[in-house]
Amino acid sequence: MTPIVMGLRRGWIEIRHTFTTPIDLWAYLFPTVLLLGTVFFMRNSTVPGTSFSLGARTLPSVFGMGLVLGGLMTTAQQLIVDREDGTLLRAKAVPDGMRSYLTGKVVLVGGMTLVGFLLQLVPGLFLVDGLSIDAGGWLTLLWLVPLGFLATLPLGAAIGSLFDDPRNMALVTLPLFGAIAISGIFYPITGFPGWLQGLAQVFPLYWLGLGMRSVFLPDALAAVEIGQSWRHLETFGVLTVWALIGMVLAPVLLRRMARRESGSAVAARRERALSRVGR
Repeated sequence: MTPIVMGLRRGWIEIRHTFTTPIDLWAYLFPTVLLLGTVFFMRNSTVPGTSFSLGARTLPSVFGMGLVLGGLMTTAQQLIVDREDGTLLRAKAVPDGMRSYLTGKVVLVGGMTLVGFLLQLVPGLFLVDGLSIDAGGWLTLLWLVPLGFLATLPLGAAIGSLFDDPRNMALVTLPLFGAIAISGIFYPITGFPGWLQGLAQVFPLYWLGLGMRSVFLPDALAAVEIGQSWRHLETFGVLTVWALIGMVLAPVLLRRMARRESGSAVAARRERALSRVGR
């Protein structure tokens, strides 16, 4: 258990550091201000076929999007940066260091995602009307959030293990933004063509947005969803499949990445980074 305990401590220390680092504070505040501003300007628009605020419908969807961005993109970024600066190599050199390192990253990403969620939730409740949560909503959160992390964190680790240059993150962010556009986060997916609806339902982003809407929105709003239902069983099933895929791929790719880490590889990446700065 010692590596796990050390990883928990490491993750907690890194979370505390994010509150004192300007770049990390900006990473908390900028997306929050941007998303809340979008919701604010949408508050007077209505969901098609209803009198319910489109801004109020969008806010829970954004909570689901935050889980995906945290679990997938933040995890991948952390791994890529730590490979470039040698942090991963130092972890590999310590007995059980990789297990401690990965535990710390899970704690860090989970903590940062939770902070971002609270920063969006608290002011968001004052910006829009109509959000509420009952006992059933709390029970849904108890399985949706952990399952959401299981469906995205391993995938983020697997993606991060494939790249050793932070500039390659564009290969991840561009498809992810495309998935956001078609997943019903900012507008009901039922307004899209059928083939686009089918494509969106392949990815966990749509299901996490749907699950969060089922937690915070009245049941009457399920009428504008596919099948006129919150589809909890399908949400659980799709997210479980993605969790299994990630848990199969991530250990294989992480072991492959760890085997390839060496002092010469870190030095080569550092030289490439310095050459880019010199230009």
